[in-house]
Amino acid sequence: MSRLFTENLRIAYGSQDIVNNLNLTIPDGKITAIIGPNGCGKSTVLKTMARILSAKSGAVFLDGKDITMEKTKKIAQKMAILPQSPDAPEGLTVAELVSYGRFPYQKGMGRLQEADWKVINWAMEITGVSHFKDRAVDALSGGQRQRAWIAMALVQETDIILLDEPTTYLDLSHQLEILELLKHLNEKEKRTIVMVIHDLNHAARFADHIVAMKAGELVKEGTAEEIITPEILQRVFNIDVEVGLDPRTKKPMCLTYDLIDRSHVAVID
Repeated sequence: MSRLFTENLRIAYGSQDIVNNLNLTIPDGKITAIIGPNGCGKSTVLKTMARILSAKSGAVFLDGKDITMEKTKKIAQKMAILPQSPDAPEGLTVAELVSYGRFPYQKGMGRLQEADWKVINWAMEITGVSHFKDRAVDALSGGQRQRAWIAMALVQETDIILLDEPTTYLDLSHQLEILELLKHLNEKEKRTIVMVIHDLNHAARFADHIVAMKAGELVKEGTAEEIITPEILQRVFNIDVEVGLDPRTKKPMCLTYDLIDRSHVAVID
């Protein structure tokens, strides 16, 4: 049985349902990418699995237990989440930010111990931020900041890491750096990675398992070969897609695409 799964999950904002009756199982030790159009509930599902949002009905289970029945620190020792475009207090250094990830292991107002700093230094080393650990987070480039936040998630020493659009606002090279880092953490550190991502070619290249959603419902889940197809992408995004094979990775990739329904597109003379 997977460590993390949802059962008949319904999530709503006020009276508006966002996610309906979602049954989703996250494969252990794999990279899972959640794809779908804006507003389909991808980030909402991620936040609910992390207990940031509450479900109207149904449940999220972690290690066989309903997460609403677990203490916050207990959850934080098993699962870390990196939200989209997180902010750090002005002037906070990289080392200080990363050290916040040890909070689930602190008792009362306890100070960081030698064992904590060992984990902190390891996380900064593996994410490549050690050489600017004393620099303010707000003085870093977008890619460097994202690495620092990932380091903070790592020091929680969780087996599961959830990331909401980890490559947003990054240029191509920094996007690849972050995704290669996540791949390394998955393969070498055996972390289960779940990420919401917009770039379909990145999802196909880096994810072992892809979840396609539309209008709060699961359309299909499976491998890149099963999801990145003209039929599935038409159902999910309402686009006409030409899918080919990436010559380097041998994974499916979107070569070109077009809108199927142009009736709502404004035309300016």
